[in-house]
Amino acid sequence: MNLNGKVAIVTGGTKGIGRAIAEALVREGVSVCISARHEAEIERAVSDMGGLSNEACVTGMACDVREYDEVRALIAHTVAEFGGVDVLINNAGIGIFGKVEDISPEDFRAVLETNVCGVFYCCHEVIPEMKKRGGGYIINISSLAGVNAHPEMAAYNASKFGLNGFSEALMQEVRHDGIKVSYVMPGSVNTEFGGDEPSAKKSWQLQPEDIARVVLDLLRQEDRSLVSRVEIRPSQPPAKK
Repeated sequence: MNLNGKVAIVTGGTKGIGRAIAEALVREGVSVCISARHEAEIERAVSDMGGLSNEACVTGMACDVREYDEVRALIAHTVAEFGGVDVLINNAGIGIFGKVEDISPEDFRAVLETNVCGVFYCCHEVIPEMKKRGGGYIINISSLAGVNAHPEMAAYNASKFGLNGFSEALMQEVRHDGIKVSYVMPGSVNTEFGGDEPSAKKSWQLQPEDIARVVLDLLRQEDRSLVSRVEIRPSQPPAKK
C-alpha cells in the first residue's frame, strides 16, 4: 500500500502503542483520526501530532468502543473529515487481572466488550467504507496472551484468544474485497497498560515504537502478500532463576 494520502483510524490512539502507531502513520503522510474515551487526552494528542507532517491531517473523537453508537459516530466523523477510510488499527484494549472467583462479572464483561465486541463494532462499520474505496487494511492489536494462557488472566486470555479467532475468520471473509486483515501479538511492552507506568527498569521490554514499525511493515507489503499474524516479543527478557 502506498501510504501517502491514505486515511486511518487508530482506536486507543492517545498513548502507548496506539499513540506510537498514529504518529508513525502521520509521518508517512497518512491522515489519522484517533479515538480514546477521554476528550482531554484526545485534544492533547491531536495538538502534539499536528506538526509531524505537512501532508497529513490529524483529528480525534471521544469514543468508548464498547458503545456501538459511539463507534458509528467515530467512523462517520472520519468519513466526513477525510472522505473515507483506508486503514483501521483496532488498538483500544483493557486488561483486568485476578482469579476467576475474585474478578467481578462487571469487570469480566468490560474486558470482553472492549477487546472483542469493540473490534467487531469498528470492523462492522468500517468494512462498507473500505469497499467503497476498493479495499483497505484492518490490523488488530492482540497479544501473546492470545496464544499463551496464564493464571489470573482468564478474562484477558479469553478476550485475546477470541480476537485472534475473529481476525482469522474476518481475513477469509474480506480478502476478495481487497481488504487485508492482520493481527499483531506483542509480548511485554513498556507502556501504561494494566495500571503500570513506563520505566527505565523495564528497558528490556518492547517499546511502542517497535509495534508501530511492525504495523508500517505490514501496510507496505505488496498487494499480493498478506501476513496474517505477527508474534513479537522482547529479545532478551530477564533470565528465569
